[in-house]
Amino acid sequence: MDLLVVGGTRFVGRHIVQAALSDGHHLTLLHRGGSGEPYPEAEHLHADRDGDVSVLRSLLAGRRFDAAVDVCGYWPRQVRSLADALDGDGGQHLFVSSVSANAEPAGPGGDETTPLLDVDAEDPDALEMSDGTYGRLKVACEAAAAERHERLTIVRPSYVVGPYDPTDRFCWWLDRIGRGGEVLAPGPPDAPMQLMDAIDMGQWVVRLLSDGVTGSYHACSTDPGWTFGQMLDEIVSAIGPGGTELRWVDGGWLVEQGVDGSALPLWSEGTPELLMALDPAAARGTGLRARPFPETVLDTWRWMRGGGSFRSGPVELTDERAAELLRRASA
Repeated sequence: MDLLVVGGTRFVGRHIVQAALSDGHHLTLLHRGGSGEPYPEAEHLHADRDGDVSVLRSLLAGRRFDAAVDVCGYWPRQVRSLADALDGDGGQHLFVSSVSANAEPAGPGGDETTPLLDVDAEDPDALEMSDGTYGRLKVACEAAAAERHERLTIVRPSYVVGPYDPTDRFCWWLDRIGRGGEVLAPGPPDAPMQLMDAIDMGQWVVRLLSDGVTGSYHACSTDPGWTFGQMLDEIVSAIGPGGTELRWVDGGWLVEQGVDGSALPLWSEGTPELLMALDPAAARGTGLRARPFPETVLDTWRWMRGGGSFRSGPVELTDERAAELLRRASA
């Protein structure tokens, strides 16, 4: 298979590229070049689809691919510019969206018939990216892809975790629990939680394209019913030093103290989210396979301890602040 990956040098894209190369496919990576050129066995094309679109068109003119994967489309204009440059020669198209494109389901176990969010904007391309617009922009991107590609696959992952994760979300918890001691755990522990292992996702995406599978799919490694508390317990079991203890604190009380998800990542801020309890049965029917969660933890931990760089910026709760909160919660 002659595969074009738009992105491919960071996180999810790297795992898709690695899986495709391992399966013997020919890879062309289209990216801006800012993250270097990993995978020298792949062909690298440099262009910024938010810049001079004529450069993108000239690079892809006359090229034909069996399939194309877009891992970094955030505004519909980016989806359209890529489609224009490919001019119908991109083969099957796979767009990586997000479960955030879904409206809140009525209950746990929502499937792919769950309604999507209303875009509610005259010009989605004019929207600024934020937590409040991210899901709506993904919906607009999906619509643009559906307009331009006859054979389309849409993958809507939950929180993607694993090696090369540039965020503080999952890695923050591994870093904190890996240092042991009393760990502030924000309640409720039974809040729904779903993750997607990046290695599993990369292998599955390549399988979807190899098999010519189209349609829309939720990408979740874990079933509905898995919880935030189970996630933390399993991390403790996998990498927590002896004596590591989770100290659960009421989520509502933490919110009253000014603590939010920017301080304790992946936390629902005390209000369970049903988007973290979706049904991955359709994806599993197409070949999605999930390794045991401890393997995800250990893969990520080895990468972190081996020098993997995860961003340590906006997500932060100092040990001193956490200890203070634990003392006050126990008073």
